[in-house]
Amino acid sequence: MAKKATETTTVKKTTKKPAAKVLPAIEKTSKTGKLPEIKVVKDKKIVFLGSEAAPFIATGGLADVLGSLPKALAQNEHLDVSVILPLYGNINKDFKEKFKFLTNFNVSVSWRLQYAGVYYYEHQGVKFYFIDNEYYFKREGNIYGFYDDGERFAFFSRAALDTIARLNIYPDILHCNDWQTAASIVYLKGMYYGDEKFRKIKSVFTIHNIEYQGIFGMETYGDVFGFPESINNFVEFNGSVNLMKAAIEMTDIVSTVSPTYAEEIKNSYFAHGLESIINRNANKLYGILNGIDIDYYNPETDAYLFKNYSVSDLSGKAVCKAELQKMLNLPVRADVPMIAIISRLVSHKGLDLVRSAIESLLTQDVQIVILGKGEIAYENFFEHISHCYSGKCVTVIAFNQDLSRKIYSGADIFLMPSKMEPCGLSQMIASRYGTVPVVRETGGLNDSIKAYTGVKGNGFTFHDYNAHDMLYVINEAIRAYKDEKVWKDVQNRVMTTDFSWSVQAGEYEKLYDK
Repeated sequence: MAKKATETTTVKKTTKKPAAKVLPAIEKTSKTGKLPEIKVVKDKKIVFLGSEAAPFIATGGLADVLGSLPKALAQNEHLDVSVILPLYGNINKDFKEKFKFLTNFNVSVSWRLQYAGVYYYEHQGVKFYFIDNEYYFKREGNIYGFYDDGERFAFFSRAALDTIARLNIYPDILHCNDWQTAASIVYLKGMYYGDEKFRKIKSVFTIHNIEYQGIFGMETYGDVFGFPESINNFVEFNGSVNLMKAAIEMTDIVSTVSPTYAEEIKNSYFAHGLESIINRNANKLYGILNGIDIDYYNPETDAYLFKNYSVSDLSGKAVCKAELQKMLNLPVRADVPMIAIISRLVSHKGLDLVRSAIESLLTQDVQIVILGKGEIAYENFFEHISHCYSGKCVTVIAFNQDLSRKIYSGADIFLMPSKMEPCGLSQMIASRYGTVPVVRETGGLNDSIKAYTGVKGNGFTFHDYNAHDMLYVINEAIRAYKDEKVWKDVQNRVMTTDFSWSVQAGEYEKLYDK
């Protein structure tokens, strides 16, 4: 899943200034005069709020979803779809040069008044609005992980609502995603409710990963977020500000990124302390499996591949494998199964199982390719294994889009043994390229990959979080690989599984209708 922010429980203290007068959002003025008219003639308006979206800025799965779900919804002629994002300094420059400046105004962040500029760009039928504030968003390196992330996204959450008012783009549905936009729900329901136009807006809050909740010290309640005391019981949790908890309590509908994960987070093992809140709000909780952009991930047209191919002609996949083996200095052999892991190297991705079983696996006639970055202990271990088993195992410590596509297309088996996985997109991408997934039955992995039996199924699965069970199922996949007829059938099944947004977008439309 998406790379998330490092949370803090406190923020740097700032000398308090006299409270600034807070103007109603609709009354704020622009220095640019009359705003351009953005016509909307469709039946229903949806506005997404998120901290990242492909192709503009991406660190993980959240960006894929916000880049592809709005696009799929916009294909419905009755829906007007917009996305509001921060204008980060490292947004893709090819797009940034095309953005159009619309307006600017001041945003109240507790007692502060902060500048906000708004830029606009239409992409694939979706209206994108970018909130500009260089102090908060023009920073080097990552887009998350700063000491003042609470303040940064408090600003963004409120600026997004003020943008809606300033541009008169009040939606029927405000769809917020993860803790970075959770405060928008709190502001909408707890502070903007006096405005009739805001009062008519219904809200959806999607949990992409419940582990990251937006937890901050209670001193930020008024000083940073500017929440009124009247909503303290929604926001406070275990003596801290908990933005995700507040959004779950205050939104109209809660969704998660797979049906299985929606059930799992009712349990303390998965809920990271929020199980009581989830169960209290279970009547408004829904799970909808994510999809992928099948035009973006398409082996027939993907420019990253050594050679394109299709489900009806897999000869190009054999070329992709041979060229990948050459690139990685592995023996060029068509008969040896190549097993791939493309992952953040962190514990909840199931890498302790891989660490336990990899040497047993490498005693067999296999090749293993590992691509990713993460915890230093895993990076060091897998690099060490690669040195010990040179010619059979290669580890590349990097996030590399080009190499990841070459691995997806060149490998035979894709290993994803996650301890927990809200949805997961890698198993869907691998399937799209005819690389057969081996997964653990958790979260979205359970909803997207079913065990191959010869008459049904689209991969290989195991249930218990156990290295021996994982190794047994990998060996099942290897045996299938060595049977040409069986393997061709498995590949056909994975490549023809529909992981597009066409079905899931329809499920979101039903959700909005509620």
